[in-house]
Amino acid sequence: MAINKEIPSVPLISFIKHSLEILKNPLNFHHANFTAKGDTFKLKIGFSNEIVFSRDAAFAEYVLQKNQRNYTKSKIQTEDLVKYVGKGLLTSEGELWKKQRQLIQPAFHKKQLATLLDKIREAILLEYKHIEVDKKLDVFPIFNDLAFQTVVKSLFSSAADDDAINRLQFITEAAQKMLVRELRQPYLGWWFKASGTIEKHLKLTREARQILKNIVKTRRDSDEKQGDLLDMLLEAQYDDGSFMEEEQLIDEILILFIAGHETTSNALTFIFQLLAKHPEWQEKIHQENIQITNGSEDLMHVVTSSKVCQQVIEEAMRLYPPVYFIDRVNIEDDEFNNMIFKKGSNLLLSIYEIHRHPQLWERSNEFLPSRFEDGGRKFSSQYFPFGAGPRKCIGNNFAMFEMIIAVTELVKNYKMTAEFDAIEITPLITLKPKNAFLKFESRMSG
Repeated sequence: MAINKEIPSVPLISFIKHSLEILKNPLNFHHANFTAKGDTFKLKIGFSNEIVFSRDAAFAEYVLQKNQRNYTKSKIQTEDLVKYVGKGLLTSEGELWKKQRQLIQPAFHKKQLATLLDKIREAILLEYKHIEVDKKLDVFPIFNDLAFQTVVKSLFSSAADDDAINRLQFITEAAQKMLVRELRQPYLGWWFKASGTIEKHLKLTREARQILKNIVKTRRDSDEKQGDLLDMLLEAQYDDGSFMEEEQLIDEILILFIAGHETTSNALTFIFQLLAKHPEWQEKIHQENIQITNGSEDLMHVVTSSKVCQQVIEEAMRLYPPVYFIDRVNIEDDEFNNMIFKKGSNLLLSIYEIHRHPQLWERSNEFLPSRFEDGGRKFSSQYFPFGAGPRKCIGNNFAMFEMIIAVTELVKNYKMTAEFDAIEITPLITLKPKNAFLKFESRMSG
């Protein structure tokens, strides 16, 4: 009979001692604990509260896929995030999630996405006009605006004016910053409430919802079809023939804004930082693009044939996964690898650590895109940039197509050099880049 293994524990005093460092960047603290305690450990964060951290890829696959029915998202997503973005695909659970996923999934099929590629490219090229050559630039704001505008154009075509879009961008970013403060400083919860800080952000969220309602009303009143995601969402029907109610529609749109722009802008910034450090891969992408396009205007052909570009993107998301941890809570007691998990255990799966685990990846901290040249199928049980199982990101194809277009278009016109020493990160709700300074040189001038 197998003997149950005790899960190693990190004491509360260690959490308190490192609390300021954790507030800024918890990854070093977690890495030290993984190194000292093994691939799964418990961290005491209060006298009765603890979180189980794991970088065990097999356990992640078990939780997200093989036994996913016994796991639900944590309070962070199902309550804390809900107050800012509502109950959309990302934050809903159970029957509501199932019903919404079934309804929305067709809008993200490759065939449907093909109709959006021109809008995506148009939004990207518009943002690239802001690039100044031979000048040190912080590229994150460029890619942040690019990703936001891409979601806007794909969702709304031209239904929203710039003021509304800028306001939506400001509100979604302010809400995320506030949520990070709430999660990292739970001991200030009373103050956030008493000072009206939370209410101020909830008021902003209500404003964002009203902006979106106005956009939806304008579209409904116009009777014009744009062939964008908003049209698809408005026309989508449940099994009984009914349509989405307005509040639910607004929840889903808000989720698409936050999930769709935040993660992509982070990923693109890291991709271009890595390309700046590895100019040989810029050239490989450039040469591949010349061969593929060869006068072809078929964007779907370009995105599905850009294999070198895809390898670069996948390797960048291995090293810097925008969704760098996934949280789950088990509904019933569970057991994995002789470890017992009592029901209601808070689990944090560290995608960042799994993607850099030295036993899973050869030269795990190095940028080696060629490891993905076979399409990456051999890594499917240890590579989770979009999650795994039924809750895998619905927009994964959309994001890949967008990133391939963004990378090939930029490399086609510019060479990049790094104006930074090492890639720096800020782990918030997503993994954000920091001090991403690049210099661009026009290929035309060369």
